[in-house]
Parts: sequence; C-alpha cells; structure tokens
Amino acid sequence: MIAANTPDTTMTIPTLEYTPVDKIEKIVETVRQGYNTDVTKSIKWRKQQLRQLYKMLDENEDILCQAAYLDKKQSAGEAFLVDLMVLKNEVVDALENLDEWIKPERVNAGLVHALDRCEIRREPFGVALIIGAWNYAYQLTLGPFMAAIAAGNAAVIKPSEVAPFSAAVMTLLVEKYLDPNCIRVVNGGVPETTRLLELQFDHIFYTGNGMVGKIVMAAASKHLTPVVLELGGKSPVIIDDTADAQVVAKRLMWAKSVNCGQTCIAPDYVLATPDVLPKFVSACSAALNELYGEKIRSSKDYPRIIAERHFDRLAGLLSEQLKVPGSKVAVGGFCDRNELFIEPTVVTGVGKDDSANPLMKDEIFGPILPVIEIKNIDEAIEYVRSRDKPLALYVFSKSDKTISTVLSKTDSGNTVVNDLFMNMAVGELPFGGVGPSGMGKYHGHHGFLAYTHPRSTMIRPAGLEKLVSIRYPPLAYSATGRKIVGMLLEKKLRGPAAQTVVSFLKKLPWNLVWWLACVAVGVVIGYFGRGRA
Repeated sequence: MIAANTPDTTMTIPTLEYTPVDKIEKIVETVRQGYNTDVTKSIKWRKQQLRQLYKMLDENEDILCQAAYLDKKQSAGEAFLVDLMVLKNEVVDALENLDEWIKPERVNAGLVHALDRCEIRREPFGVALIIGAWNYAYQLTLGPFMAAIAAGNAAVIKPSEVAPFSAAVMTLLVEKYLDPNCIRVVNGGVPETTRLLELQFDHIFYTGNGMVGKIVMAAASKHLTPVVLELGGKSPVIIDDTADAQVVAKRLMWAKSVNCGQTCIAPDYVLATPDVLPKFVSACSAALNELYGEKIRSSKDYPRIIAERHFDRLAGLLSEQLKVPGSKVAVGGFCDRNELFIEPTVVTGVGKDDSANPLMKDEIFGPILPVIEIKNIDEAIEYVRSRDKPLALYVFSKSDKTISTVLSKTDSGNTVVNDLFMNMAVGELPFGGVGPSGMGKYHGHHGFLAYTHPRSTMIRPAGLEKLVSIRYPPLAYSATGRKIVGMLLEKKLRGPAAQTVVSFLKKLPWNLVWWLACVAVGVVIGYFGRGRA
C-alpha cells in the first residue's frame, strides 16, 4: 500500500500485485465450478451483482478517480465524466431493462405450427474472459464485465497492467463487493495473459490494439471460442465549407485533448476543404486557450501520456513528420519527457501518402492532429475508402446532401455528425468496430446480446400424433403425399398482389386463431348436439 498525494487529498492506494502464473488455472476452475451451479443464470443473482457493482462504483468514486490521477494525471472531473459516469449509467440501464431482455422472444411460425410454442431464448455462454484496456481502465474493463454478468455468465477479469493503480483498486473492490465464487480478477503482464489464453473460456472480450487482437483471436480459435474485439484505427474528421470553424475547433480540440488523446475513438486526422481549413486551424489555438488557459502545461485538467515508451513513440512521430517538406506545427508542439507532457498539437501541410508521412501510417493515440487539405468532399470520401474501415468517422457540415453522401459512401464502426464522442452517452447505440477496427458490438442491450447466444426452442404439445403423421412414409413419400405436403409446407414465389396477402397472413397470431377456431368448432358441435337432444 502507498500514500497517494494528489491535488485534492491524501489517500491510501494499493500497489498492484501480479497473480502467480501457477495459480491462474485454479482460479479459472473455481469460476467454472461457480458457473456450473447455475447460480449466475438466476435473475436474482444477476441483479444482486449489478447492484453491488453500482454500489462499488458509487461508494468508491474518490479512490477510483485518485487511481486514474496516479496513472495518467487525469483530473477527477474528467475521470468521472468520461469513465465512471458512463459506466454507472450503463449499470442502471441494465438493471432497469434486464427483465425485458431475458424474456424469450416468441416467433410467429404460421398456421402449420400454430399449436407449437416457437421462441428464441437468450442463453449465457458460460465463463467469460475480459481483457481490459488502460486508457479508460474502468469503462473498458468493467463495462464488458457488466454486460457479461447481466447476461448470466461467470467472469474472469484481466485489467491492464499499464494502469497499475487503477488495476489495483479494481482488484481490491471486486474482491470486496462481488461474488468470489463466480467473479475473479487476474493481474499481470504478458506471461499471465498468455497463460489465461491457453485455458478454455466460453467467451473472450478484448480491448486494445490490432496486433494483440490477432494473438487473442488465434488463441481463441484453438478452443473455437467466440470473441469480441474492440480495437481502434485512424478515425477521420471530414470538414466541409459550410461548417462553423470555431464550433468545430472547440469540439475537436476538446475531443483530441480528453485523456491526452489516448482514446480509441479520438479524431486521428482532419480532411478539410481549402476554404475552411485556415479558419479551422486559426480557431484551434483560441479553443485550447478557452478550454485549458494560455499555459496548458499548468492546467490541472489536462492529463499526461501514460508511460515513457508511449511518449517516445509520439514525440518521434512528430519529429519525423516535421522533416517532411511542407509539414509544420500550426498549434502547440511542446513536449517534456520528464512530465510525459505533450501539448495538443495541430500539424498542417501533411500529405495523403502514408509512406511519406509518419503521422498517417498508424493510429496516433495521442494529442497530435495532422490536417490534410482536400479539394472537395468526393476526394475526402475517396481517401477514407482507400484505408482500413475506422472505428469512428466524424463529419462536420450544415449540408444534408454532404452528410447523406458521406454516410452512404463510407463505412465505419460508429459515425457522429457535427460532434465527437457523444454517441458514447447513448446506451441504446451499439459500439464496436468493423474489419481491422474490431468485431462485435456492445453497450446496453447490445452488450447483453454479445454475451448470450440465441437458443432456438420449439415446444410441441404432447400427443397430436395423427396431425403430424402425414410426414411419415409411405404416405409422405408417395406422389399423393408429396402433393399434400407441398400444398401445406412448400413456399412459392408470388406476385406483388399475392405477396401482400401473404404478408398480412404472416402477421396474424396463428396460435390464437387456431385456438379460437377450436373453440368455435366446439361451440358449433355443442349447439347442434343439443338440438338433436
């Protein structure tokens, strides 16, 4: 344990202890034994754990924020706004909607199956492994975990060791608040994670970079384990001539500065038309002054880079880019390795050739923003389409035509028009990548779906053998039988008019129609029978 001295208070923060590699298999076995008791499938257990998770976050907000400050000098206000609050809201949404989510989905199977109950049940996968990320240590670790628990799974959590204080606090609190028979934390680096991936899980959720994502997927393939990969990539910002340069600059500088640019959906580069580009660049400096003051280095609201190797990579990219003819720093540019400080930096004169522009080769993941001039929106679209599909795409325009064109001619995991990041505040929107930026979606109901598999279920009344005997040989296989079966079961292509009738018939509640018909027949038989009497 160490005393954490922060601007606000002194608080005792645990140090991170790695899990012994030889104990990891036993931990996973314990969690599987817990799952095999079926306790996690009960809605009572799920809600209890979700309430405990919310209580854990709510009662320990200060220490969680202090840990984030120790890891990356992130202010308590920012840690709450972009990490803890989002997570707490998701827990509340899950608790409020879980009863509805777990209900079997009835399927209208048509007249032939009117007596059958056909439904889709959402079943948990089993034991889930969640490998979290360091940049939003709580949201990107406990968010997927929350979805796993809501779906009825047991879970092993692997926080990122790159944010050791956040990982240590999470470990301490999870052990204190949540069910140790079904929920465990494993800490460590490459050896510990490698050992985890050697073991069999029923679902793996990984958040991080694409290189490690491939390793996770390869390991999962050995056991045919389904995975969700939340990766990243170079998320573009397209700005056209109709956009308000000052508004764009303020929103973009904020998004690029949050968490010191270490965000998977951070704007990675800008594509701007000639008319708006100089206005935008000019407005960036004023926007930063408004957000953080003239001396951003002294601002308590501006975080730092997570580690020296990350700082060295970013500083190296900037240095190499400035060697390219035409490239220059338009805003910011100051770096201090001792403080792991990189000023929000706008670089202009960047070309579209990846091989000649270091900032355009890979995801930047820091507060450096290259700006590329494009002739028009068509050129911007062409450039975006020539690259890997991004995790996020941002468009700033007042033109409905431009917005519609960009949406219809590009692809991305997530898109926000005239703002950045705000999709994360809408729990009903799925979040995830496409192609190299990831696979699978989560958040809200989509997280519940990610951690369950649809179990097709048909429940047929016992008996009724005479009704189904037409399927048996020899009658079913005879010419007469084929005609009868075809008339009852075979689907045929129909014209528009007939299709309208069929569509109407499909919407009828055939279970109810069938039983009403049976009641009607019974009433008729009873009526005429009474008449004879």
